[in-house]
Amino acid sequence: MTSHNAHDVLIIGSGAAGLTLALSLAGKARVAVLSKGEVNEGSTWFAQGGIAAVLDDMDSVDAHVADTLNAGGGLCHEDSVRFTVERSKSAIEWLINQGVSFTRQQDGDDYHLTKEGGHSHRRIIHSADATGREVHTTLIDKVQAHPNIDIFEHYIAVDLIKQASAGHKKLRCTGAYVHNLQADRVEAFHAKSVVLATGGASKVYLYTSNPDSASGDGIAMAWRAGCRVANMEFNQFHPTCLYHPKAGSFLVTEALRGEGAHLKLPNGERFMHNFDERKELAPRDIVARAIDHEMKRLGSDCLYLDISHKSEDFISEHFPTIKARCLEFGIDITKEAIPVVPAAHYTCGGVVVDHHGRTDLDSLYAIGETSFTGLHGANRMASNSLLECIVYAQSAAESILGELDSLPMPEPAPAWDESRVTNSDEDVVISHNWDELRRFMWDYVGIVRTRKRLERATHRIKLLQKEIQEYYSNYKVTNDLIELRNLATVAELIIRSAMQRKESRGLHYSLDYPEPSQIARDTMLVPMNFAGQDVIVKA
Repeated sequence: MTSHNAHDVLIIGSGAAGLTLALSLAGKARVAVLSKGEVNEGSTWFAQGGIAAVLDDMDSVDAHVADTLNAGGGLCHEDSVRFTVERSKSAIEWLINQGVSFTRQQDGDDYHLTKEGGHSHRRIIHSADATGREVHTTLIDKVQAHPNIDIFEHYIAVDLIKQASAGHKKLRCTGAYVHNLQADRVEAFHAKSVVLATGGASKVYLYTSNPDSASGDGIAMAWRAGCRVANMEFNQFHPTCLYHPKAGSFLVTEALRGEGAHLKLPNGERFMHNFDERKELAPRDIVARAIDHEMKRLGSDCLYLDISHKSEDFISEHFPTIKARCLEFGIDITKEAIPVVPAAHYTCGGVVVDHHGRTDLDSLYAIGETSFTGLHGANRMASNSLLECIVYAQSAAESILGELDSLPMPEPAPAWDESRVTNSDEDVVISHNWDELRRFMWDYVGIVRTRKRLERATHRIKLLQKEIQEYYSNYKVTNDLIELRNLATVAELIIRSAMQRKESRGLHYSLDYPEPSQIARDTMLVPMNFAGQDVIVKA
């Protein structure tokens, strides 16, 4: 074990959750932050809308809680919602103290708050239409300047390390095997506490608003390590992503609809009034299903989002990033509508944790989109996700610091064994399986589901996992292979969860079971090696 691979805390992931935790720990602990790519990559950087928080005297914690519970389709855990919302103001104050520059009113005194779907008040604090980039940039600058934080870019975790501590026979998480992409070798990182902050798993779908890094790594690793996962069937599809062959995964923020943008059919007619009395301000699951329905009914490749009835000055002030990005593709949003389609956007389920981010495995934490806190229920309300990142990162820091001195530094784990694998000369297998997985997930486990589609997906994922495992067992790991293995695991968890839910609720809509059940229940998956049991290790 090389010395640079031993820290008090290992944080896997470099988004808002991971960096907030690092800064909250660094005054009293030596911290390692792993980033799959450059530290500024990931979903946080691309978040546009803002952060929901109770900041206005006309608003209240109870109102924010009620809105979240209403959007969550009866599955939000009220204690988790209240825990998060009650800490929203202090979370924003902490970000401001770090140097985050939020947009102010024109008079310059108060912060400008916008309104998004599902919210009854203007409570979204933002930095124009690039809030994620502003938050991420500020946190990165702070982290890079801190002497107690080591950042490792281009490192992707392969699997967690579990060991029994001296005097204790119960296993705990003591690190991770990590692929150093630049050196092309697997290294063991050791720490007293390990935190999964790897984001969500929307890359499991063919069309997604997420960056390439959203491959469900933390969820898959935690599952393999014996942690429960919950509500993986609830995948939020953002209703409006830019539809253009060269646009990639560019999301058109919900704030446009919050500021009066209209959804329209190709003939220019509005249609949301046919689906919900809140029209464009209905929760995302309703809007996404409405767009999906109209596209299939009309055979259209896309629909349109139009804010051109607002003044050019208003659009330029509030949505400069979207205006500039659309202009790159010849679309002037001050004069014409934006072509949009739904795309996989957010993973509402994840690794089961408590209010401090603790998982079923001792010394292992999960925060941010990787985790299942109970906040989002069957449908995440807009702009609650960045809030969850900050609140649970700070709460996890309290727990980690509280037990840090009592935990021994783990013994070195066995070196990564590559003695029975070779370099692959068939990488085409990875690219083919990658494409097949994302296509059948989109076709069979997408916005609208049926029992027959899910059965087809079950058959396909079993065959695919067998092929991937055989490949993984015989060839050296690569970034693409690690992500493919994780995506296949997450796909299985999503399919299994969807098969278990015999109803339609929130983001899970089944044509076979179109009505919600009278009793709302979480879908809890328990692995064969469940870490919550007392695992006795032979002496």
